[in-house]
Amino acid sequence: MRSFQGITDPREATPPATRLDFFFLSLMRDPRDLPFVHLTLKICLTIVPLGILLFMPWLTGLAWWGVALLYFYLNNLVFKGPFGLMLHCTSHRPWFKKEYDWLNYFLPWIVSPFFGQTPETYFGHHIGMHHPENNLDEDKSTTMYYQRDSFRGFLKYFGLFMAVGFVDLFSYLKAKNRSRLAYKALAGELSFFLLCIGLAFVSLKATIVVFLLPFFIFRFIAMLGNWAQHAFVDARDPGNAYKNSVTCINVRYNHKCWNDGYHIGHHIRPALHWTQHPDFFLKHLDEYAENQALVFEGLDFGRIFILLMRKRYDTLASHLVNVHDAFENDEEVIALMKRRCQRIPRPEARELVH
Repeated sequence: MRSFQGITDPREATPPATRLDFFFLSLMRDPRDLPFVHLTLKICLTIVPLGILLFMPWLTGLAWWGVALLYFYLNNLVFKGPFGLMLHCTSHRPWFKKEYDWLNYFLPWIVSPFFGQTPETYFGHHIGMHHPENNLDEDKSTTMYYQRDSFRGFLKYFGLFMAVGFVDLFSYLKAKNRSRLAYKALAGELSFFLLCIGLAFVSLKATIVVFLLPFFIFRFIAMLGNWAQHAFVDARDPGNAYKNSVTCINVRYNHKCWNDGYHIGHHIRPALHWTQHPDFFLKHLDEYAENQALVFEGLDFGRIFILLMRKRYDTLASHLVNVHDAFENDEEVIALMKRRCQRIPRPEARELVH
């Protein structure tokens, strides 16, 4: 375990420096979101034109494959994480002012498809279902029913999501009288696949590289992330965010992906601005300690997932921050982590046991 030495994660945004910055600030709700403008401009000057270029009939042979490799690298290894978490932040906190509300559709409808994200489905799933249900029984993407240090368990979880995830989401939103969200998600899902079908007649290989591969990779990473974020769930108190989520501090991932590692704080205060998470964490250290919350230093969710699949609880314990000496030793931490990774029976099975 590690003692807590402070926070190195970002706590402020890049200040405006150009006339273009000040122009966008006049349209935006929160000046701290200016870095989103910079990221979107980079994507629109790289990913979007490269994706369109791959459909051009005069680009052939090795030149086509060179552009395809560059697109794949930039899309999945450079921009996918920052873009996905920018979409996450702007889903919780609308980016542009009310009078420019139409600009809030630019990311989900124009840019998202290039990253394999079907328009409106992320919002419907994350804002409409995941946060209200907090990884509990009615959350159709809950991790509770799986052994969470099992790769076989994860494959079952991911396979089920790919097979019926959208149907589950649509049914949930309809059942909860959130029909507007349900039909917006349906329109986004259908629009994406109709676009892919149409473009396949132009170039099947370009459609696969530009849209379909990013689609599969995004959904895999999204489920992997949700699994790692909610791998440790206390069966006795599964609705307690301190006991069903984790927090990752002082890691490069937070600098790249807008402090997404602060997942416990995010479930407690979903609308908290990304720059405020470190301070919120510092103000609630007592609650973290009281609930024996799992705080990892120097690990992101991807590494937590890999360590769980390898059952390297010793390495996880070596990165755990012992907030206010909540744990006696590594053995106690490892025992708690193993206990919180155990599969929790479905409601009907719990009732039978009771």
